[in-house]
Amino acid sequence: MNSIPMKLDLVPDIAGPIRDDEGDGQLLAISEMSELFSVTLRTLRFYEEKGLLNPVRRGARRFYRGRDVSRMRVILQAKKIGLTLAEVRRIIKLVEGTTPRDEQLKELKEICGSQEQLLREQEQALQEQIAEVKSVVDALENMLEAA
Repeated sequence: MNSIPMKLDLVPDIAGPIRDDEGDGQLLAISEMSELFSVTLRTLRFYEEKGLLNPVRRGARRFYRGRDVSRMRVILQAKKIGLTLAEVRRIIKLVEGTTPRDEQLKELKEICGSQEQLLREQEQALQEQIAEVKSVVDALENMLEAA
């Protein structure tokens, strides 16, 4: 039986830590990994193709280490807040690197702060679009009433 939990109790953590267990630890089959994170097999293969996950290959089968589980937590939270794959790569490199933890956290804060600003700008643009659509709908409604 695998010692990796089959259900996540914690929110994925963009700040890591990413476990470095290149040894012969417990492995998850691709179906177990898919179930653990509620993602498709295609999603896991996509992240592998993009170099974000590095499963062990045994023939045609893929098996994931604890490090991949940790990376997947980072990937999913980064995706949830709208970061790009390039930004996800940057975050993984940062939290797996040797940069001191306080510097890692400062850089992560900067990345997330930039994303927050972008999302606020998009929110403002959406509010303006909603107001414009409402104005058009109101004008059309008035025209219908007058007809």
